[in-house]
Amino acid sequence: MIRVEVKPALWQWAIERAGDRAGALRERFPHLRAWQRGQTRPTLKQLEAFAKAACVPLGYLFLPEPPVEKLPIPDLRTLGGKGLRRPSPDLLEVVYLCQRRQAWYQDYAESIGEEPRAFVGSALLTTSPVRIAADMRQRLGVSIE
Repeated sequence: MIRVEVKPALWQWAIERAGDRAGALRERFPHLRAWQRGQTRPTLKQLEAFAKAACVPLGYLFLPEPPVEKLPIPDLRTLGGKGLRRPSPDLLEVVYLCQRRQAWYQDYAESIGEEPRAFVGSALLTTSPVRIAADMRQRLGVSIE
């Protein structure tokens, strides 16, 4: 049985990153506190199960220190007028999924010779959203109904 070492800072990072799932992690993995304190080590299979339950890539748990995860897009979310400290694993996954889909579609559109859309980047921040929506409807050939 292979037992693996995970640094205490990485355990702490993974649990904090799990957010609302932290309580469930402690219930599902009764040895978690002992693993955190270095009293025992999880087996590789246990660590794989923990990583899956915590929504943490397994390889991250072998890093020398916790990674800094930043959203690859501007984060304009606030709570109580203050920015949020850390993006949730679910948010990161959705953003990464959307980026992969955008990249796929861009490649696909280029492969079939599709021209870039003229309206992309055509609006200004000072333009009325109602005006922009009307222009988009006209260019796309759809009605408000």
